[in-house]
Amino acid sequence: MLLSGSLTPEPTADGSFTLFSEDFGEWFHSREGAYAEAYTTYVEATDLATLAQRSCLTLLDVCYGLGYNTAAALATIQRVNPQCRVQLVGLELDPRVPKYAIAANLTHGWPPAVQAHLKTLADTGSVETPYLSATLRIGDARQQIQALVQAEFQADVIFFDPFSPPHCPELWTVEFIQQVAHCLHPQGKLATYSCAAAVRTALQQAGLAIAPLAAAGRRWPGTLAQFDSTGLPPLSLQAQEHLATRAAVPYRDSSLSDDADTIRQRRQQEQTQSALASTSGWRRRWLKGGGVGE
Repeated sequence: MLLSGSLTPEPTADGSFTLFSEDFGEWFHSREGAYAEAYTTYVEATDLATLAQRSCLTLLDVCYGLGYNTAAALATIQRVNPQCRVQLVGLELDPRVPKYAIAANLTHGWPPAVQAHLKTLADTGSVETPYLSATLRIGDARQQIQALVQAEFQADVIFFDPFSPPHCPELWTVEFIQQVAHCLHPQGKLATYSCAAAVRTALQQAGLAIAPLAAAGRRWPGTLAQFDSTGLPPLSLQAQEHLATRAAVPYRDSSLSDDADTIRQRRQQEQTQSALASTSGWRRRWLKGGGVGE
């Protein structure tokens, strides 16, 4: 997939900048605060500060983008335990984005050492220090994740941050999320900003237990997923009922190569034929005309 749309910087409420992608028609982050989102939705939700007390930690950043989630993680680990040895893999489709973040000085708010790592990743695709081994893999994440599965890569924490399901269904399918789950350590944690019923169904079909998490700058909670449900707070009744509607019909892409329109049309057809309850009825009961992402 060739990306050609321009990237437009825009300040967010916490003073950090995000970008608008014309290719996907969306902002990269919540307008309420790009840095805050990286910390709250990903670092705090996965309790990374506690995990960083270990001697080593492995991270997977799906849709690296501007590098903010990686930066928040590295800054936290550096603060808590500078001797923690970190292995990190970032997946990113568009090489322009991390390079632009550096060229436009959008990473200036992170500690100097973290800024240096982000620059090296953007420039060369890898960082090797005594305490950090990081790789930025450029290309379609659907192919990149298969290579990681074959290499038996296992992450203690996965940041799952694609553009929204309606705009980027390729990375929210059952099949892709199953591949991502293969890369999650049995005691690992996955965090995403999305609470879409289709996404939560896909996570469950990948064998993961799910729970709500606080998502900075968003009206609705995100989702925390792990293999063991122990300690996870329950979904609200509203969220549970959402999973029993046609909104919960997941995106599918058995070949891990279909285009977005094909994936969307396949889901729409499956929704039409589904025996699940109407999403509109659920919306009337709970939201009085508003709605969460489907």
